Amino acid sequence: MIDYVSFFQNLSNGILIGAVYALIGVGLTLVFGVMRTINFAHGDFVVLGMYFAVTLNHAFGWDPYLTLIPAIPLGFLVGGLIQKAILARVIDAKPETMMLATLGLSLVIANLLLLTFGGEPKSVNVPYSSSTLPLGPINISAVLLFAGLATVAVIVALYLLLNKTEVGRAIKATAENRLGAELIGINTRKIQAIVFGLGMALAVTAGVSLIPLLFASPVTTGALFTLKAFVVTVLGGLGNIGAAIIGGVLLGVVEVMGASYLDSAYRDAYGLLAFVVVLLVKPEGLFGKSVKRV
Repeated sequence: MIDYVSFFQNLSNGILIGAVYALIGVGLTLVFGVMRTINFAHGDFVVLGMYFAVTLNHAFGWDPYLTLIPAIPLGFLVGGLIQKAILARVIDAKPETMMLATLGLSLVIANLLLLTFGGEPKSVNVPYSSSTLPLGPINISAVLLFAGLATVAVIVALYLLLNKTEVGRAIKATAENRLGAELIGINTRKIQAIVFGLGMALAVTAGVSLIPLLFASPVTTGALFTLKAFVVTVLGGLGNIGAAIIGGVLLGVVEVMGASYLDSAYRDAYGLLAFVVVLLVKPEGLFGKSVKRV
């Protein structure tokens, strides 16, 4: 007999952690939509957010979620500078060149973190780590709830930016047709820097939100989050922000349900299994559109 209380408890946990995964996937999708390249350093940006929260917590006792206030604008600024200093130089080169540039950036970030913080995993202890909030028959983890709410707030802000501002319309135009956007006077290089900055800000936000839940490791964690970002975007359909949100939630639910009902040691593998199944059944993603070759 199914324990419905346990089921809905796991479902709620999966949805909340999946919301943070969605934030990671949205950043990757946004960059791909405008720059037409896969950012292999995206997971390392998440880890930078985790270490930023660790540093401020250990040095000044800041709550991780308080560090979101400086982390988001700082992530946006650093991302824009990285795009202008490195990626803008190869933006018109072959797609493989851009991908290799982001892969090199990933290696640089991972090794700088390793040199600065060492190889020992870092974490943050918060006083409410074991606190729960009752919601009917289930109890919601305070840490998961805060992470989920932070994610929702950032995604709503991103939605308003893309749909209610001139910058957002310029981003959409650049994603739709870069040449056409340039012909109507849009500075697409500036838009690309803004988008890469937004992608990094989203990744950093996800990292700060996850640090009360997970350990940060400079070498392995970045690759894991980059992989999760790929899974999220492909589950939904690459280039679709709304689908990336759904894909993130699905990944979170699959991982939590698999860990609860099967074997927790293979938690990350369940998401990859779902990823492979979706590719076999619907290669363009659950909400992607197939393109016929002419």
